[in-house]
Amino acid sequence: MRLHRNLVLAAIDTLHEVFNENKYADKALQGTLKRDKRWGSRDRGFIAELVYDVVRWKRLYAEIAEIKEPFDRQKLFRLFAVWATLKGIALPDWKQLEDTPTRRIKGKFDELSKTRKLRESIPDWMDALGEKELGKKWDAEIAALNQEADVILRVNKLKTSKEKLQATLFDLDLETEEIKGYPDALKLKERANVFQTEAFKEGWFEVQDASSQLVGEYLDVKPGMRVVDACAGAGGKALHLAALMENKGQLIALDIYANKLNELKRRAKRAGAFNIETRAIDSTKVIKKLHEKADRLLIDAPCSGLGVLRRNPDAKWKLQPDFIENIKKTQAEILENYSKIVKPGGKMVYATCSILPSENEKQIKNFLKSETGKSFTFVKEKTILPSKSGFDGFYMALLEKTI
Repeated sequence: MRLHRNLVLAAIDTLHEVFNENKYADKALQGTLKRDKRWGSRDRGFIAELVYDVVRWKRLYAEIAEIKEPFDRQKLFRLFAVWATLKGIALPDWKQLEDTPTRRIKGKFDELSKTRKLRESIPDWMDALGEKELGKKWDAEIAALNQEADVILRVNKLKTSKEKLQATLFDLDLETEEIKGYPDALKLKERANVFQTEAFKEGWFEVQDASSQLVGEYLDVKPGMRVVDACAGAGGKALHLAALMENKGQLIALDIYANKLNELKRRAKRAGAFNIETRAIDSTKVIKKLHEKADRLLIDAPCSGLGVLRRNPDAKWKLQPDFIENIKKTQAEILENYSKIVKPGGKMVYATCSILPSENEKQIKNFLKSETGKSFTFVKEKTILPSKSGFDGFYMALLEKTI
């Protein structure tokens, strides 16, 4: 493989933004890929792969390269040299790559790979937390979370069918396959920028991980119901719920961030989801007005996001232990306050994209013991582990309000 200097420099610039300017990898990469219109899909793919690999394996590569942060450009080139060497790519005779000890790189990789926190390239605290909460399962889970995520589409049944979308994409040389047990999902056989397709612009599909698609199904919504999505964000699950409700009934999307709800409105228009009403939570009144009004409530709670590290590898370096402790308090408060929205006989799903029991099963157990929780009965729960499913890590619990 011949390395093109301008592509490597573009990746180095992006890594500088991620590591030294604290930008999110996806946003930094988005900006970089707009830089040169002449880059084809292979060029863009190379830059994206290089950036995400170095972000994902930052700790391991830095240990091999014997460098510490902050990473100046010379150090970033050393990380690149480690990446290229481990990929079996011959290094060109560029000034920045002089005296790269390629044989030592391979030897150090073998040696360091014997230690899990280095092999899986994670901070000490995260390794300790994963082992404490998941025990022997942690080995398999963190290894699975370091795999590249597949691109999964959710067919928008408000506008098309799975068969029609598959055929349309096939005509564009985009091959997809169905996934057993996921009624609305299609998996791309090869990575591609599907956002440029006419089918996406027409709202025929959304990009949504297979595990995330199970949350909407779990809530057991029916056309004509009043459904509340209490932490709707930009609306991935709200759009799915609207389709499951066949656009009939009322779907109220709440969030504390009005800008996210604006994005949801834009997406809903494209998807043809007309039964969604957005409300920003700007005071406690917003929730109080909905007390005992909903047939169904989805609490897609803010969480550590440890279940989605495959698609957000930079979260490994941005997450802090105190954030996880604080978010657990937030989860408990949200359960306590928002659960009052459910009317007697109604149902609620609490979901997270975390694999930590302290954010999942333990939150539900604590809630059911509380005064508010006593009016609910536990129906069922589902834990999705990346090592077993091949998709994101998720948790969901279904509760029914009896009183």
